[in-house]
Amino acid sequence: MRTIAITGAASGVGRGLAERFLAAGDRVVGMDIQREALDALAAAWPGRFHAAPCDLTRQDQMEQAARAAESVSGSVDILIHSAGIVAGRTVIELDPETLERIFRVNVFAPFALTRLLLPGMLRAGRGHIVTVASAGGLVATTRMAAYASSKFAAVGFDEALRLELRSMQAPVTTTVICPYYIDTGMFDGVMTRFSWLLPILSTREAVDRMYRAIEKRKKRLIMPRFVHAVFLARLLPVTWFDSLMTLLGVTSSMDEFSGR
Repeated sequence: MRTIAITGAASGVGRGLAERFLAAGDRVVGMDIQREALDALAAAWPGRFHAAPCDLTRQDQMEQAARAAESVSGSVDILIHSAGIVAGRTVIELDPETLERIFRVNVFAPFALTRLLLPGMLRAGRGHIVTVASAGGLVATTRMAAYASSKFAAVGFDEALRLELRSMQAPVTTTVICPYYIDTGMFDGVMTRFSWLLPILSTREAVDRMYRAIEKRKKRLIMPRFVHAVFLARLLPVTWFDSLMTLLGVTSSMDEFSGR
């Protein structure tokens, strides 16, 4: 029986992944600030779901949660960085406190928890680290400066970590996941101009694809497939690239944002 540590396990994609791994027979250590939701999962899966309430902006609480995760079976088999927060504001509207909180949860927490749990994986001779980034970590848009910047950092974090582990010939692998908008409530109000190219993903579909990618240890999952086109679009002159993003509705997708 494997031990899976998941941040953001109380709701959305994190909760969906927790339930998938639990249904498959694994143990899950859920890290989240929402204590009541974690307790409800622990009651629903006694002995299998372990609640580790944690404010991901606080180093001391992450250290405590990491100790709780390793106390379950000695080391964590899979660490999933799923927690994330967003603010639909322009650069000039962003206050320093919100900006710092976004980076603490979306960037600093994955660094901190990886540093805390990776040594145990290396000692155990196995492990997998999953970073749930975003399509916003491949292409930015208006009213998403803080979130997109943090997700660009998350993509870079995974790439650097993957290469470091490879250079060490370590028995630990990584997966980075870059989904378009998901209907978890986090991005309520977002719009998509061409839903047949860039659909807003259902939570169930997103979780199913993420789960399969993690089990196959895929290095990268981008969804929907059309998002891969951004790599080709980046070869265009910048003005053409910007015009293409406007045509596709990417730059206006956050105009009616009302999510959490």
